[in-house]
Amino acid sequence: MTCPSTLLALLLVCLTSTPAFALTEPDSLDTAAAGDNFALDHTPAGVSAVSAADTDNDAGGSITVTWAPSPDDRAGGKVRLYRILRAEADDIQPGDFHEVGDVPAGRNSYSNRDGNTVDGTPYFYKVVAVNKVYDESGALVEFAAASDCTGPVTSAAQWFDSRRINTLVGMILLSFFILFYIVQAKAGKKLFIRKIAGMEAVDEAVGRATEMGKKVFYIAGIGDMDNMMTIAAMTILGRVAELSAQYETYLDAPVCRSMVMVTAREVIKEAHSRAGRPDLYSDDQVHYLTDDQFGYAAGVDGLFVREKPAAVFFMGQFYAESLILAETGNSIGAIQIAGTAESSQLPFFVAACDYTLIGEELFAASAYLSREPKLLGSLKGQDIGKAIVLAALLIGVILETFNLWKFSDFFSVID
Repeated sequence: MTCPSTLLALLLVCLTSTPAFALTEPDSLDTAAAGDNFALDHTPAGVSAVSAADTDNDAGGSITVTWAPSPDDRAGGKVRLYRILRAEADDIQPGDFHEVGDVPAGRNSYSNRDGNTVDGTPYFYKVVAVNKVYDESGALVEFAAASDCTGPVTSAAQWFDSRRINTLVGMILLSFFILFYIVQAKAGKKLFIRKIAGMEAVDEAVGRATEMGKKVFYIAGIGDMDNMMTIAAMTILGRVAELSAQYETYLDAPVCRSMVMVTAREVIKEAHSRAGRPDLYSDDQVHYLTDDQFGYAAGVDGLFVREKPAAVFFMGQFYAESLILAETGNSIGAIQIAGTAESSQLPFFVAACDYTLIGEELFAASAYLSREPKLLGSLKGQDIGKAIVLAALLIGVILETFNLWKFSDFFSVID
C-alpha cells in the first residue's frame, strides 16, 4: 500500500513540470504566419498573354513585347511597374534571364528602340509584375510575379517604313511635276519663270562698264568647288563672261581657291567661244590671291580701289568679309549685284549692293540664265510643289482654326 506522503510528492512533481507540447514558442509561430500574410497581401497577380515580335518599320535591333496587364494593375492596386527580362537562346532553350528595361504600371508594351538586340539572334522574354512596399520596420521590400516565357523571336530591319506613306506620295507628286516640265521644256514649250531683278540687271551692269571703258569684276566667294553656292556662281559667271566677250569688256575674276581658279578659267574660255570671240580670252583674267579669308578680302579691296571697276558681281559663299567687300565696291561707285544663300550675310549685301539674289534665287538664276531644259523643268516643278505646300498650309490653318477637320494628320508620321 502506497504511503500518502509518497502520492503527495508525485503530484507536486507533475504540477511543476513543463508539458511536452510547450517546446515551440507561440510568439515565433505568430510571426511566421504574419510574414506569410504580408507577402500574400502585397504580391501582385502576374500578367498573361505575353508575346514578343520584331518591331515594325524600323532599321532593326529592336523587339516589341506586349502583354495583358495584371488584374492588380489599377488605381491603388498592387502593381508599381513591369520589369522586362530577356535571355538569349541556348540550344533552342532560354539561357539566363536578365533585366533589359521596365515600364510603369498602366502600360502593356515595351520596345527596346535603342538597338540593343542583334539582328538574327533568337531571344526569349518574360514580364514581371512588381510591387514595392515598406514593411513594419520601414524597409522597402519588393514582391514580384513573373510571367511564362515567350519566344524565340529575332529582330530584323525593314526596307519600307509604312508610317511615312504621306512622304512617299509627296515625293512621287514632286517628281512627276519635275519630269513633266522637263519634257515640256525639251519639247520647246516656253515655261514661265518669274523675272529675277538681279539677273535682268546683268546686261545693264556689263553695258555700263563697256560705256565707261572699265573692267567688270566677278567675285565667286570663298567657298571651294564642293560648295553648291560656288557651283551656282560658276553658272552665272558663264553668262557674265559671255556678255563681256560680246561687248569686248575685260572681265577680272580674282579667286581664293585653286580648284575655283581652274573651273572659272574653263567657264570663261567656253563663254568667249560661244560669243565668237575666243581671241579675247586670257588666263590672266582669273588669278589666285590667297586662301586666307581676310587676306583675300584685303587683296580684292585693293584691286577695287586701284582699278575702279564699273560693275562688280558677288556670287557664292560669303562670311564676315561680305560687308568689307560690298562697302568698298559701293564707295567707288560701281554697280553691284550680289547673291548668296548665307542668310547671315544677306543684310549686308542688301544694304550695300544695287541688286541682291536672296537665298534660293542664287540657284534659280542658273536655270534663268542658261535656259537649259533640265534646269528649267526642275525649277518649274519645284515651284509647283511649293505652291501645293503653301495651299495646303492655308487650307490647314482654316480647317484647324475652326476645328473642322484634323488636316495636319496628313503631314505627320502615321501611327
